[in-house]
Amino acid sequence: MTIALSWCLAWGEQRQPQFELAVLQQMRDALHNDAQVPENVKAIVEQVRQLQAIPKDYFPKTLTELKDKYQNLWQQTTRIGLVYGGATKIKQYVFESAKIQDVRGASALLDRINLIDLPAFFNKNPQPNSNTYNAQCIDVKNWLNNTIPNQPQISEALIPELVIYSTGGNILAFCPAAFVDDLANAIEKRYTEETLTANSCAVGDTFRLLEIRFGLLKESIEETLWLDWYRQNYQKPLVQAYFGNIDNSKTEKDSESPVSVEEAFADRKSFNEIATKLAVLFNQRRSGNNRNNRPSRRYPPMFETHPYLMRDGSDRRSAVRLVQPPELPRETHFSETSARKHLVGYRAKKGSPQVPNWYENAQLEWQSIRVEGWVDRFDRFLQKNPTLQQKYYQSFNPNKVEIAETLSHIANASKGFIAYIYADGNNMGGYIQKIRTPQEYQQFSRDVELATEYAVYQALAESLHPHKLQNFNDEDSTLDNGDLVHPFEIITIGGDDIFLIVPADKALAIAQLIGERFEQILLKQQPLVENPTPAEQIKGNYQIKRSNKPIDPKKIHRYKPTDAPPSKCQLSTSSGVLIAASNTPIYYAKDFVDQLLKSAKERAKKLKKAGYCGGTVDVMALKSVTMISSDVKAFRQEALFKKIKPNLKLYATPYTLHELGGLIASIEALKTAKFPKSQLYQIRSLLERGKHTAILNYRYFRTRLKQGKQELQTQFEEAWCQAKSNEGNLAPWMYDDGKLDPKNPEDPFYETIWRDMVDLYEFVATEDDNILESEPAKMEVKS
Repeated sequence: MTIALSWCLAWGEQRQPQFELAVLQQMRDALHNDAQVPENVKAIVEQVRQLQAIPKDYFPKTLTELKDKYQNLWQQTTRIGLVYGGATKIKQYVFESAKIQDVRGASALLDRINLIDLPAFFNKNPQPNSNTYNAQCIDVKNWLNNTIPNQPQISEALIPELVIYSTGGNILAFCPAAFVDDLANAIEKRYTEETLTANSCAVGDTFRLLEIRFGLLKESIEETLWLDWYRQNYQKPLVQAYFGNIDNSKTEKDSESPVSVEEAFADRKSFNEIATKLAVLFNQRRSGNNRNNRPSRRYPPMFETHPYLMRDGSDRRSAVRLVQPPELPRETHFSETSARKHLVGYRAKKGSPQVPNWYENAQLEWQSIRVEGWVDRFDRFLQKNPTLQQKYYQSFNPNKVEIAETLSHIANASKGFIAYIYADGNNMGGYIQKIRTPQEYQQFSRDVELATEYAVYQALAESLHPHKLQNFNDEDSTLDNGDLVHPFEIITIGGDDIFLIVPADKALAIAQLIGERFEQILLKQQPLVENPTPAEQIKGNYQIKRSNKPIDPKKIHRYKPTDAPPSKCQLSTSSGVLIAASNTPIYYAKDFVDQLLKSAKERAKKLKKAGYCGGTVDVMALKSVTMISSDVKAFRQEALFKKIKPNLKLYATPYTLHELGGLIASIEALKTAKFPKSQLYQIRSLLERGKHTAILNYRYFRTRLKQGKQELQTQFEEAWCQAKSNEGNLAPWMYDDGKLDPKNPEDPFYETIWRDMVDLYEFVATEDDNILESEPAKMEVKS
């Protein structure tokens, strides 16, 4: 950050630098090597170092104190540019097609722009020790200079240190003040020229050096509203909307430490405030509002169609190329947009630098570098972890394992079913609001990116193995029975977002492990790799600061609450898991898994009030496309919640990570007990007839079991269904008093995991599955 801020100040506010470029480069090299900086820029560097030396917890009580203590910074008026931008409506672009290769290609193309092209604007190579992306970075640099042909070239004004972060589909970076609008325009233009139809948005503004540390200041700094004003007005609704609501009712005994007036004001008046200003400008421009002299963004890319022209596979644009076998397995109509997606997906899948014949024959001018696919990155991770590599590949030859071409390849590992896992971070916004410096922004972004990506890799390596295709018959596939495939598809891992497709019978274990490993990595309890380099280590401190108030685990966990570990990490993940047949339309599945993720995050917010900061998972098995015609929340409320006395909730999802492990253990106990499937379904159908009827039937069928009674009692009855007032149990019911959120209490109700267990019974893999399927259920027969 010292180099970035010094560079912008030394360049000045004009397009021409106020010092020779050679002087600026000498300054940059000297700061890198901790050497003497040129005399011309020495005063500027000293100002930046003074700003960087301000203690993290320091905040002036008055503006007079700030002026007296930091006179040089107060008088510095040269403005520094800050640009924020990235892709918008990503899911609309990625999931436009139902073909997994087009989805893979769309995701890879957006990743390439965000991770390679945009950093290349700043002369930054994502893999400086490799020649993989040298040519692409040079091409991007030339494109940028041709797009903005003014002198000096914009690439000369941009250096790698200016980038704060470029991940998760967004970029935040400093730049000299004169290039703010040009850089924002170039970001938007790059997305449009490369994808043709993806939406993007970028904005920027300029700030004084002192604002980087103490937030927005008025032109005359003395007129800025400061702490004395905030003390008098912090309870007003408009002020609370901007600075946050301070709950005076909190005491030191509450689960979260109370926030003082001074802390709330200091958290807002920091780098966080100017980042928020850019976020507001971003949303305004995204909504179509014009600002300054920049080109309008009101008119997204549109391609004309004609009723008598053939359209592409998405049926949205006119086709420009018909590709027939043997170039592709089946006849395919491509528009230029879909052709680009398919090409990038092909090259990401095959790992080949060669352009396929069908694309060359189409005579399209656009070219793309070979993009590193997620499986390639997964293999690089395994090479750094020999133990996990051996566990994943076992005796298979890694060179003979192919990437899954279709969802049918993944479903072949789980009886025709796959699972979509969509995960997102919890409390990210709340944590960011406490960040006060650009260094902390950079560190936070990097830590979350590493934790997210490596948590996925570790979960996949520990839960899956290469799958040998069996009983597979697909004319569109180039793979055949006996071929080995990776039984997963990583659609995207960006920032704190994860979208995976995995075999259905491993989905619950993978979702649980991702959530657990994400927290363990951030807490430095789990290394990223076996021998991490400094670049592969978490830098921040994400440990929860506990208050004096004890947390009651019985209010949080329904499964063995006394065995549940307390929350330790400030950040966590919530996941939606949808199990469906492989032929379920991907756009339909995506809509449902979105709803499941939303439900899981709502559960996490409720549990946070009780002191739980960990992950949650909402899961649903969709065994037919027509199973649910409405949204998930409405379906559950209308079909699975019975307003009788007492109220009955016929499901228990979403679950905490601890509860999800308990759900898996309970299903395994059912399988061990060899509970007849007909009786499983019969008990499920009797749940809606009332509490006592379900209890009576469950106990009747359980007593007739010949084996597994003890496992069922331990892992289901005693683990989930303990009565609140005595030592008995209410199996298959659990009681909830509805007071998880005291401010918004609900009516008491009984809920059960039985329906969830029955729906997921086939999708929990155990070692004895093959034996259980071949043997008849054993039950005592009484006359």
